[in-house]
Amino acid sequence: MAGGAPGEAGAVHEGILRRQSARESSARTYARALPIVPVRARGLTIEGADGRRYLDCLSGAGTLALGHNHPVVLEAIRRVLDSGAPLSVLDLATPVKDAFITELFRTLPPGLAGRARVQFCGPAGTDAVEAALKLVRAATGRTGILAFTGAYHGMTAGALAASGGASDVQVTRLPYPQDYRCPFGVGGPRGAELAARWTESLLDDPKSGVPLPAGMILEPVQGEGGVIPSPDDWLRRMRHLTAVRSVPLIADEIQTGVGRTGAFWAVDHSGITPDVMVLSKAIGGSLPLAVIVYRGDLDVWQPGAHAGTFRGNQLAMAAGTATLAHVRENGLADRAAALGHRMLFQLAALADRFPCVGEVRGRGLMIGLELVDPEADGAASRTGSTAAHLTAPAEPQPTRTPHPASPDLAAAVQRECLERGLIVELGGRHASVVRLLPPLTISDEQATAVLDRLTDAVEAVARRHEAEGPPQQRRQGPAERAG
Repeated sequence: MAGGAPGEAGAVHEGILRRQSARESSARTYARALPIVPVRARGLTIEGADGRRYLDCLSGAGTLALGHNHPVVLEAIRRVLDSGAPLSVLDLATPVKDAFITELFRTLPPGLAGRARVQFCGPAGTDAVEAALKLVRAATGRTGILAFTGAYHGMTAGALAASGGASDVQVTRLPYPQDYRCPFGVGGPRGAELAARWTESLLDDPKSGVPLPAGMILEPVQGEGGVIPSPDDWLRRMRHLTAVRSVPLIADEIQTGVGRTGAFWAVDHSGITPDVMVLSKAIGGSLPLAVIVYRGDLDVWQPGAHAGTFRGNQLAMAAGTATLAHVRENGLADRAAALGHRMLFQLAALADRFPCVGEVRGRGLMIGLELVDPEADGAASRTGSTAAHLTAPAEPQPTRTPHPASPDLAAAVQRECLERGLIVELGGRHASVVRLLPPLTISDEQATAVLDRLTDAVEAVARRHEAEGPPQQRRQGPAERAG
């Protein structure tokens, strides 16, 4: 796609991409798989410098709850700019900040808002995660953290060490329940029960080698881990076992929050109230903003115990207030639940038609398709549900061995989608999951267009794979696939 744009627009497009490749870090990621140059955007649609238009189901990795340049967000930003108010004020009180906190607290799970404190952490979600871990360690006097396999909480593991502070956080990984690749080989409620028992045993066994931790951090739906929703019963079990042992539960709602999963916060599906919530992405209305909200009795910090230069971003707070209010007042979480269910139901047919689609899963407008190699040795029968999270299964699903993940096929689907004007992301343990994160404002007609383009892309890849067989000559990593 990047090589054929004609005329002056194409020259601008190619020149910018060439300079990016020459000057930016090798750590760049999205730009490698998505060689486009956005110049205009509105709602679901992006226009590139080459004149091509795309349906954007990446949404800034879930940041754009209302899509690009929503009118209520633009108006909120203009009001602050036109008012002459300062744009960055550290942690000083302002009317803009007060309005944001008031709207945020209005949306919080029952049992938290009335006794909550909020800490503005800095521009990115990873800063909020660092703050949450720091908070529970200070509040409990303990050091270890429980986390889960497949989790993604940010990129700043070395931040404390680089700042000359303590870096002795010990993380114990626990099994995260899922159906398709259940760590216990059973899936369904039985697999979730075994995962919960494993956690409980590790905490209660004096010889487990894991002392009582400072906290447990989890994602109600693992995003980068492959769009894996946690079972509601399992999440309630985690809440219970942490509560009775006085272990603070940290819910990472950075990607799942603000209506994305079909509830305002993903923990609302299970009815639990975490002790700490880590929030970013959509709460800033497309601008950088990150906070933690937590029980007031955990607030043992001394003044200056956690700070940051850019925690007073007034434009982000104004945009965030407008976004939170618009989602709440217009029932966009319920809309995401209904539309997401329909999209999942239609996409499930792909797993029935094409052996290279291992599973379709998700919650609300957080959707994933796992691409697999159906011709690999040892692959088992494709029995059982291919869309296990459309409805909760009443009985454990039959034991089965999933096909090996295929990052090559997933990357091929992403490229075919881009050729058809559809932007999607890859994720999962092996970068084999095609992810959809459309804005909550997507219309029925746009959803149909997204499904049509994605289906066409999967079909093209599946037909080519069947005709050519599995690739023999390469197993490229992300850097090698880039240009």
